[in-house]
Amino acid sequence: MIDETDFHEEGYKKIDRYNTEKISEMAEHYTDILNKLGEDPEREGLIKTPERVAKAMQFLTHGYDLNPSDIIKSAMFSEEYRQMVIVKDIELYSLCEHHLLPFFGKAHVAYIPNGKIVGLSKIPRVVDAFARRLQVQERLTTQIRDCIESTLQPIGVAVVIEASHLCMQMRGIQKQNSVTTTSAFTGEFLKEKTRAEFISLIGSKLH
Repeated sequence: MIDETDFHEEGYKKIDRYNTEKISEMAEHYTDILNKLGEDPEREGLIKTPERVAKAMQFLTHGYDLNPSDIIKSAMFSEEYRQMVIVKDIELYSLCEHHLLPFFGKAHVAYIPNGKIVGLSKIPRVVDAFARRLQVQERLTTQIRDCIESTLQPIGVAVVIEASHLCMQMRGIQKQNSVTTTSAFTGEFLKEKTRAEFISLIGSKLH
């Protein structure tokens, strides 16, 4: 069951949609976690924290409810354009499946059409659909590539992700300025010349 909560504040309307049964079950577990940490879940600042965290986790992992292939199919158009299409600097936020800590950064995605193009807004939506799950950056990169490849069937696909991982910055090795880069290519982008053009373009300041 989906709960829709509306409220108005200074002319602002917010609509939240949550599975209330799951939220209740998850909140109970977070209450137990707070107890295990030595906290008092009944104190003023924490009374609503289990429910807030449960709702936050449901939002942060809502990608499980999305079909990225369907996102692409919803806006595919016939077009004979056969040059590189790049959507770069796509903000992404995800959760590392090893520690449930955030990693965040930017994705750069390109494809070379083969008779079909996709609405440009759908590419960031595909990135988000995969990112809003428990992830590792390496798998996230290949999932985006494979989805575009199998659904759009272009001449080639390129994906590069640059991200900072709080599991490295807040714990463990604690290297605050480290950035992890991953890449995945198919088709024409496996050729050095095409790949080099893509890397050059995502690093340039054309806008």
